[in-house]
Amino acid sequence: MQLDDIRKRFLSFFEERGHHKVSSSSLVPRNDPTLLFTNAGMVQFKDIFLGTQLPEFKTATSCQICIRAGGKHNDLENVGKTGRHHTFFEMLGNFSFGDYFKDKAIEYAWDFLTHDLKLAKKNLYVSVYEKDDEAYKIWNKKIKLESSRIYRFGEKDNFWAMGETGPCGPCSEIYYDLGAQVGCRKKSCDVGCSCDRYIEIWNLVFMQYQRDEKGQLTPLPKPSIDTGMGLERVASILQGVHSNYDTDLFQKLIRAIEKIVGKKYGPPGNNKEDDISIRVIADHIRSSTFLISEGILPSNEGRGYVLRRILRRAIRHGKKLGLTAPFLYKLVPSMVELMSKTYPQLKDQQPFTEKVIYSEEERFLQTLDNGLKILESEIAKLKDQKKKELSGETIYKLYDTFGFPLDLIQLLAQEHHVSLDRSGFEKYMNEQRERARAKWVGSGEKKQLSIYASLSEKIKCHFKGYETSQTHSKLKSLLHEGKEVASLTAEAKTIACELIFQETPFYGEGGGQIGDTGIIKSEKAEIEVTDTQKPFPHLIIHIGKLIKGSIKVGETFDLTVNAHRRLDIALNHTATHMLHAALREQLGDHVRQAGSLVAPDRLRFDFTHFSPLTPLEIENLENFMNEHIRANDPVTSTVMSYKDALDIGAMALFGDKYEDKVRVLQVGNYSTELCGGTHLHATSEIRLFKIISETAIAAGVRRMEALTGDGAFQYLKARDGKLKEIEDSLHITPGEASKKIKQITERTKELERELGRFQDKSISESTQDLLNLVKEKNGVKILAAHLSVSNVEMLRTYCDQLRDRLKSGIVVLGANLNNRAILMAAVTHDLTSRYSAHDIIQKISPLIGGRGGGKADLAQGGGPQTDKLSEALQKASDFI
Repeated sequence: MQLDDIRKRFLSFFEERGHHKVSSSSLVPRNDPTLLFTNAGMVQFKDIFLGTQLPEFKTATSCQICIRAGGKHNDLENVGKTGRHHTFFEMLGNFSFGDYFKDKAIEYAWDFLTHDLKLAKKNLYVSVYEKDDEAYKIWNKKIKLESSRIYRFGEKDNFWAMGETGPCGPCSEIYYDLGAQVGCRKKSCDVGCSCDRYIEIWNLVFMQYQRDEKGQLTPLPKPSIDTGMGLERVASILQGVHSNYDTDLFQKLIRAIEKIVGKKYGPPGNNKEDDISIRVIADHIRSSTFLISEGILPSNEGRGYVLRRILRRAIRHGKKLGLTAPFLYKLVPSMVELMSKTYPQLKDQQPFTEKVIYSEEERFLQTLDNGLKILESEIAKLKDQKKKELSGETIYKLYDTFGFPLDLIQLLAQEHHVSLDRSGFEKYMNEQRERARAKWVGSGEKKQLSIYASLSEKIKCHFKGYETSQTHSKLKSLLHEGKEVASLTAEAKTIACELIFQETPFYGEGGGQIGDTGIIKSEKAEIEVTDTQKPFPHLIIHIGKLIKGSIKVGETFDLTVNAHRRLDIALNHTATHMLHAALREQLGDHVRQAGSLVAPDRLRFDFTHFSPLTPLEIENLENFMNEHIRANDPVTSTVMSYKDALDIGAMALFGDKYEDKVRVLQVGNYSTELCGGTHLHATSEIRLFKIISETAIAAGVRRMEALTGDGAFQYLKARDGKLKEIEDSLHITPGEASKKIKQITERTKELERELGRFQDKSISESTQDLLNLVKEKNGVKILAAHLSVSNVEMLRTYCDQLRDRLKSGIVVLGANLNNRAILMAAVTHDLTSRYSAHDIIQKISPLIGGRGGGKADLAQGGGPQTDKLSEALQKASDFI
């Protein structure tokens, strides 16, 4: 039975028993800033388990794609060394939200394993929480499992909790015995042994308690079920193999790897290190392909950093197999062929995924070579200094900047009989973790206050903004300083407040579109709305200030949106959809939205693309936009099922949650997207479109900013005015500015070259006098001097010329530039193994209140304390 068969059979089994089949959610968790990646099937149902979201169905089943390669759940370093660890895997699960409980969950699991999958009952064992007599009795009395095959374990193994507080409960795990010939082969080997004989295949979590801050457990009114079974693991049992890497999907992938590396996997007598490397590559190409297909790109922080580490680990193992050129990207077609039937986004994003991986491979192979040179240089220095320990700072630099895993640094250090300063390395790692925690903002959502969560359970605010910008509605809830209040009165000053109505025309921020502003009035009160937020579906918060009068829950008010501002936002939102379509048409289908901002005064669109746009490409985009604006293309919205929307080709954003009924926005015949924002009725209402900037914001992500309507006209008018000023100041006629500026630029460059030649001559003449200041210590010539120069380039020229004239020695120069002290050090090449310009500058820069660094032969530092320059130069000589 192959992986695809098992997946289908599991989902069908639970569908036939009334479970709602739910698609796998994105690998990027929505509304959960605590997680880097989706790491279990229950993540997409977390709000339901926490009680902050009402379920649309009582039972569900899913096959969830998961990543465990960062944060608390991190299997990265174990991948390849065992047959069970993965960074990417699929988790089968069934869930009950207050419907069935332990008896049904256990019965379903046993029935599926023994009847549908026909696993031998004699090989199945279970564990229960030591205090869970109820689960024990169900297994023993109802399932008729012998007591000798039921194990009671403690809280560490068989009690599950979502966090320090919140829903929790005992769990029951099902194990499969692979036989005495597998694992540690000790007589004492039993369920719970860390070897591979008894493998856990299914975990049934019985969520029946709420844990408070004091650790006390209170029974939940509606206990729930959350189960998880690793697809790859159960496939290995059904296919009679002892490693997940020997299952059908992995074997097909490994055959593709063998062709590229020119080595066979797993034959008797094979090099075990080669097999580890092939397993690493097989696993990592799966996780990388899925992550990139969902818009995550290699970077130096957050999810992108984890992806970069996965890719670089795979590249390094390719290098161990003898590969010196990019190769990983060649495996993407095999991944797409194997898994795109179940996960079609892989095929849609194949060209882009290949390009991202190839680019990262090229970059890292170069980085790896540079890192090796640094490591070799550091080891050479240690030998010269008769030291035998590589510093924690150097290890961390190799690990963090150059992507060297610790085991590689250890291996290279051992070859040179050098040890590692692990405690120093850990110090730098802990500092890096703290910086990462400080920067981490989760999935980008604002913090959801618990009061909003409780309000979302009892209030549904109906949005009427598609039809009108005004309405009459009853106040359902009133918040002041984060608490619910019954009434508020404005006396001497305005009062901040948040209001929730039965229905509203105000749009709550979402989908890149910012929230509406406007006025809310009654006969005796007036509220100015400064922002509108939507922290939960159907919960719209009007944020503003009570200007006059008093308000009370239950009263009726007139709600009026700032219609002019709303129209400007609609111009930019419809233009954003058109721009997305234009980018895909002009640049290719790899272009995907990576973020957006729709404001009244501008639009910002982030998209995946690898190179800056050329002037011609930008011109073509503007032509596309303005031609379709003039064409007066219709803009229509239709409410339909999510499935129907995808069937007609509507684009959905990965990571976004959609309800069963969605709003589909169509612009002409070229743009169809899911969107809940406010839009125009025809493209001609935009009037004019102008791109004002296009820049890179991350590797493979570009940002475009544009203006529409009156904003675009005023921008062009202002530019025209500036051009007129330039023409007047240069005394030229319209159309000659470009030619004149080119002439001025060329003349300026010519004068700069002439000045440079004069300065070089002047410096060359004065260096002879400076050489009289050379002192010699222990056979090394040292020149330290305070110079008067006009810029850093002159100081560097002095440094270079003096170093060349010394032939062998060290130069340290200082200068006061714009009330800032500048220090520069240069070391001749014959001395760099003993003396480092970088170390000299790092040592003396603090004396001028600054810092600096550079290479062994040339380094620079700076600081505000110009009065300390002479002291720093003297100390440099002493330090050397």
